Amino acid sequence: MQNQDVMKAVEQKAQIWLNGNYDEATQKAIKTMMEKQDKTELIDSFYKDLEFGTGGLRGIMGPGSNRINIYTVGAATQGLANYLKKEFASLPLIKVVIGYDCRNNSKLFAQVVADIFSANGIKAYIFEDLRPTPEISYAIRQLDCQSGVIITASHNPKAYNGYKAYWNDGAQLTSPHDTNVIDEVNNIKSVDAIKFKGNPQLIEELGEEMDTKFINQVKSLVLDQGVIDRNKDLKIVYSPIHGTGVKIVPAALKACGFTNVINVPEQDVVSGEFPTVISPNPEEPAALEMALNKARETNADIVMASDPDGDRLGIAVKNDKGEYILVNGNQTATLLTWYIIKKWKENNKLTGNEYIVKTIVTSELLKEIAEKNGVEYFDVYTGFKWIAKVIRDLEGKKKYICGGEESYGFLPGDYVRDKDAVAAITAAAEIAAWAKEQDKSLYDVLQDIYMEYGFSKEKMVYIVREGKSGADEIKQIMQNFRKTPPQTLGGDKVSIVKDYSTLEAFYALENKRQKLDFPETSDALQFFTESGYKVSVRPSGTEPKIKFYFEVKVPLLSRNEFVNANKKADDIIASIIKDLGI
Repeated sequence: MQNQDVMKAVEQKAQIWLNGNYDEATQKAIKTMMEKQDKTELIDSFYKDLEFGTGGLRGIMGPGSNRINIYTVGAATQGLANYLKKEFASLPLIKVVIGYDCRNNSKLFAQVVADIFSANGIKAYIFEDLRPTPEISYAIRQLDCQSGVIITASHNPKAYNGYKAYWNDGAQLTSPHDTNVIDEVNNIKSVDAIKFKGNPQLIEELGEEMDTKFINQVKSLVLDQGVIDRNKDLKIVYSPIHGTGVKIVPAALKACGFTNVINVPEQDVVSGEFPTVISPNPEEPAALEMALNKARETNADIVMASDPDGDRLGIAVKNDKGEYILVNGNQTATLLTWYIIKKWKENNKLTGNEYIVKTIVTSELLKEIAEKNGVEYFDVYTGFKWIAKVIRDLEGKKKYICGGEESYGFLPGDYVRDKDAVAAITAAAEIAAWAKEQDKSLYDVLQDIYMEYGFSKEKMVYIVREGKSGADEIKQIMQNFRKTPPQTLGGDKVSIVKDYSTLEAFYALENKRQKLDFPETSDALQFFTESGYKVSVRPSGTEPKIKFYFEVKVPLLSRNEFVNANKKADDIIASIIKDLGI
């Protein structure tokens, strides 16, 4: 489509909003955009409709079909309601749970969602205040609901908000439900088809009673209560980064037996402006800086933070020099997986029927740990809905132990079907208590794991490309890699290329092709080298980014070689980045 055609389609769509039953403030904002000489904002607001990605519906707040507002949220909800009424037509009453985070407009959007569901004859349970994502997933299962919605943009900047739809197992939508819901949304041709006027008789608030049940479930995951009781005064600095964790995480830590949780008062303030951080993302070092300062003041044993909707966690620990260092998502998943399997083994809970799950871009070290301990593992696409799908498919057949992803998400119990920072934080605190009893830090434990299972270093780099022009550029980058895949990376020959858009792997040494066993295609590529380096490339499903994930393995024969091995791995990754021209 030429630029002129794009502009014509954008103006036609904008005109529909000007002529339709939209509120005055929305129409005024659209008129302002249309009158500007620079049409970039208008194009970005209307050139497409928001679509469900790996994390659902997510975008910048504002007027337009490609923005988060009461109308796009409303259309998504009406479409979901229409689909639920078809799928569960035999039920006397369809039920849903609605939750929301700290972001600007989150409470407003959640109320709009509740109104629309109730207007469609669907029972809507809405939390009285903000709650973490895992608790909403848990409540869906507890209340035997058919679906649920969470208003959140996770760790995105403050301009964003989002809409995550969940199915009756408490997991995000997967095929065929995700595309079927989109079809229903696309069938709504007019704002007048959205039933905004709610039925208060079908809306019920949830509060402390559900909190108590959820926290008790978190407590049930403790693997060694004795180690917590003996180290209950472990110094834990925790920050919710202005988000939902403030409601639940300290209470969960207390319930598990920890008595010395040190907060960061400035970041306990609930705010969609995120006043103390540039980005409320526990992956970003700056987001943890205030918590690290508090840890230095108090000589804390471990520092932890959760993102605004309480599903991702960031961790910092002391290194061998007593300096606090950040633990990345792969290392967090490695520590948690290793400890959980270790304790299951000690408690004689491993029967040979257990499994873990990781995403394709997550460290292969999790695979090594599982296989060496007789635990099966599964690889899935990026996005926790795929981990939840494996749990659902194997329910009653195999026993789920845990699952994790490199992007700071982890799930240690299957009563929730999304990543769970609340349970992951309490589990990490237990590991820290166990390590302290061994006169070790988590830094020491991580080195022990590397010594036993091999040293692996990971890094993620992304390129941001905003708007339609950015989306086109990202598409072209992926096409170029498919057309001309790299022959060598970091001086090592590429031996395997996996293309998830065709579900085909090419093995260069054997010159053969093999089908990949995945439930559907995905716009992702992976390159593996002879020495075990791995590079994964994929556009983000929720942000205007293309992401590159690197993992390299280097020999580590003794703890004294750790620094040199780390430096060598960094050099190899730098070389690979140069080879890829990014």
